[in-house]
Amino acid sequence: MDENFLINASNISLEIEQRQILNNISLQVAKEQIVTLIGPNGAGKTSLVKIVLGLVKPSSGTVTLRKGLRVGYMPQRLHIDPSMPVSVDRFLKLAVNANRSEINSVLKEVGASALLNSQLHSLSGGELQRVLLARALIQAPQLLVLDEPVQGVDVNGQAELYRLIENIRTRHKCGILLVSHDLHLVMSATDEVICLNQHVCCHGHPEQVSNDPAYLELFGKKDAETLAVYTHHHNHSHDLGGDIVEKSQK
Repeated sequence: MDENFLINASNISLEIEQRQILNNISLQVAKEQIVTLIGPNGAGKTSLVKIVLGLVKPSSGTVTLRKGLRVGYMPQRLHIDPSMPVSVDRFLKLAVNANRSEINSVLKEVGASALLNSQLHSLSGGELQRVLLARALIQAPQLLVLDEPVQGVDVNGQAELYRLIENIRTRHKCGILLVSHDLHLVMSATDEVICLNQHVCCHGHPEQVSNDPAYLELFGKKDAETLAVYTHHHNHSHDLGGDIVEKSQK
């Protein structure tokens, strides 16, 4: 495996109860690279992530990880029992036996310092996603695996989270494997896109994929036109409340 690559999944197939979930899929993630898996519900995105993480054994194919690779994982969903009170502080300590300094640092990085003593079950969708991202970051990962990281977050919050993820890549110099179906938002913050529907429909640079006939057939022209709106360079950003923050002029 090339020394720049963190993971190399080759010819992955998965069959469960005679149903083909994945068919002959290969992917690589390099240092400081964001690779995004897109596709409709049921396309096999989460199954592929679980195989990469070693949680599910493929029917065929191989997964090779860089020796000693540290992986931070943000799951798609977290079931929280409201009858069992757990604070954000306690949740993060339980995850990796982290100390207070480490917890404060990652919460600050994801813009969630004020949530330290909040109960998990009381958090909004966006707040919970930031806490889960902090939990993945606290392990100082070389590879971040993020499964639908903006689920349950409003549109402005989604855009801000994707910008945060891009900044994390830059600061930590880590690779990121990202799962999303929010194509119009994720495209501008990724280096390579792999479009799945049990098999690889198409892959490449975001703009290349958005014009691929296989992509257009799968998602339709309307989604492709919507996507174009979000691939331009912004001259502003949004804060966590969704308000516009103008960039400083140099």
